Amino acid sequence: MYEILSPAGNMEKLKTAVYFGADAVYFSGKNFGLRAYANNFTNEEIKEAVEFCHSNKVKAYVTVNIVAHNSDFLNLKDYLIYLDKCGVDGLIICDIGIMEYVKKYIPNMPIHVSTQANVTNKYTAKFLADFGVKRIVLARELTLSEIKEIHDYVGDKVELEAFVHGAMCISYSGRCLLSNFLSNRSSNKGECIQACRWKYMIHEVSRENELLPIEEDKYGTYILNSKDLNMIEHLKDLIDCGVTSFKIEGRMKTSYYVATVVNAYKRALNDVLEGNAFDGSLVKELDKASNRGYTTGFYYKDKKKEESECLESSEPKQTHDFVGVVVSSDGKKICVEQRNRFKVGDSLEVLSPTQNFNKVIKIEKMYNKNNEEIMDAKNVQEQVYICSNLNLQKGDILRKER
Repeated sequence: MYEILSPAGNMEKLKTAVYFGADAVYFSGKNFGLRAYANNFTNEEIKEAVEFCHSNKVKAYVTVNIVAHNSDFLNLKDYLIYLDKCGVDGLIICDIGIMEYVKKYIPNMPIHVSTQANVTNKYTAKFLADFGVKRIVLARELTLSEIKEIHDYVGDKVELEAFVHGAMCISYSGRCLLSNFLSNRSSNKGECIQACRWKYMIHEVSRENELLPIEEDKYGTYILNSKDLNMIEHLKDLIDCGVTSFKIEGRMKTSYYVATVVNAYKRALNDVLEGNAFDGSLVKELDKASNRGYTTGFYYKDKKKEESECLESSEPKQTHDFVGVVVSSDGKKICVEQRNRFKVGDSLEVLSPTQNFNKVIKIEKMYNKNNEEIMDAKNVQEQVYICSNLNLQKGDILRKER
């Protein structure tokens, strides 16, 4: 009934999300999606992705969520029919014209209304429910009380999905003109350049050559730069409001980010559903992946401005680095594909969906593929063997504190 919904910018990230516990994934084809600079999926990869997901009892949703112009419909029909044949579990759409196309040409395909559609009230939600959509991805500007009111009004006629983690746009649910205005790259066509993360200056009209920084102190500030959303401590509140799908932002993020965040939220959701107390260590867990500091967004009315803006820098931070992914393990040696440098003497932490989560390996001996003892793993993607009695699984990740 409840699902952790993970982003998947390419096949590697999709398989990572599935391994670390996602109940569903969302991704885009090469066209019609809002992350044009992610690798995204060819038609053949979409078919492969759906088959992989279904073989692991995971649902696969495809984004068709651009703000469409007339020319965008020229090749849309064939694409929609192809997605239907692939067995996609739902299409994420914001444009009413595209929704109408789906109902006309693939009428059995579930429609998920994108957050780009800006659903902020119960009357719009009911209209969409009556139209026949299966799910509404709620606008990020809603409070918990507003979400509950929507759910109480529409009942079980439509599912509610809400973002719980990831980057926030300084725009109304992602409908931004800033990128298009400054660079002719439309956010609403998937080409966002994240202009809200830049540092800005102003000038007085009679002093055009005299630029003045917009700053709160001598180091400057980033007035449009939002902190990242983080609701891991509040999933029960969202459930009580009627939300059933918990969406993680980040199709442009790394596989390590996907693994860390999905693993943490899956554990938190399981605890909620099993009636267990919240595991406070999961708060620090999310600091181990890329973030700009955290906020609960608009969900709580008493939020202060300074709790949402990241004024000191637009650069993300994290406490740990992804150093390797496990290829195999036999309880004596762990074969690791290197991603970042590590050495004998380092302590590596295990990221895993199993009971090995957060166990630590102190590297005492390490070998290359020729069984030669080495002190330093510094060649990207080389396979090395670490002596350890931990029996890890293929796909587990090793990370090191910075």
